[in-house]
Amino acid sequence: MRKFVTDVLNEHGVSEVETNMMVLAVDEVCANIVIHGHPDSQSHKVRIDITFKKGGIGFDIIDQGDAFDLVNYKEPALDDLIKNKHKGGIGIMLVKKIMDDIHFSSTKNQNKLSLFKKVDYKD
Repeated sequence: MRKFVTDVLNEHGVSEVETNMMVLAVDEVCANIVIHGHPDSQSHKVRIDITFKKGGIGFDIIDQGDAFDLVNYKEPALDDLIKNKHKGGIGIMLVKKIMDDIHFSSTKNQNKLSLFKKVDYKD
């Protein structure tokens, strides 16, 4: 997944720094889907659609696992994570900091997380 996203962004002349940030965000979302959305199955698929729009790049991440609304999730305070020596919880914060716009929708058959990053690229 990381190679796929990196290759697509490189083909469109996205800077290395912007590419690395977007790959980190998409990887975090996909890892959470695999770990938490499909805990009992290896057969489920996660699809990533990348679209180049005016002013930036969109990522639609689609799966059929247990729904998790990243948009409305309230992260714990960073101080609490450190104090309690909690190993998780930072990834969602990173995704929200990296991406400029995030939307989540879910139906009976599918979850869709749409991420958008304002960035320059070449056509």
